[in-house]
Amino acid sequence: MARQFWILCPPFDERLPEMSDSMIDINTKLAALLIDLEAELRNMQLWDNEPPAAQALASVEPFCVDTLDFYQWLQFVFLERMRALLEAQAQLPDSCQIAPMAEQCFSEGCGSLKGLAVINVLKQIDQLITDQQ
Repeated sequence: MARQFWILCPPFDERLPEMSDSMIDINTKLAALLIDLEAELRNMQLWDNEPPAAQALASVEPFCVDTLDFYQWLQFVFLERMRALLEAQAQLPDSCQIAPMAEQCFSEGCGSLKGLAVINVLKQIDQLITDQQ
């Protein structure tokens, strides 16, 4: 399941000539981490083939806690939004703090060693986005 995202998108250095090398590097690393996150969720069998109802995705609560499980939020909100930002060459958020929520959710629900892999990927994403400033 390695790096499917690259099949869908040409390499960043061919698509983003107006961006600095450091920004391309951050985007490339982030794209790879998003692929890793998807792979870990699939490995844990926490991947849905069908999206939740539009009403569930429209929640205004952080992480859609009132309508989605955390893994669903990761799949249908976080991954989708981050990929959309990369594809649109949009500015990334100034900071990211998803790992603490993952630590809480995976320790309560599926706190296996596999859950640690998701947490570790999210920590890397948090650090990459927050350190870009």
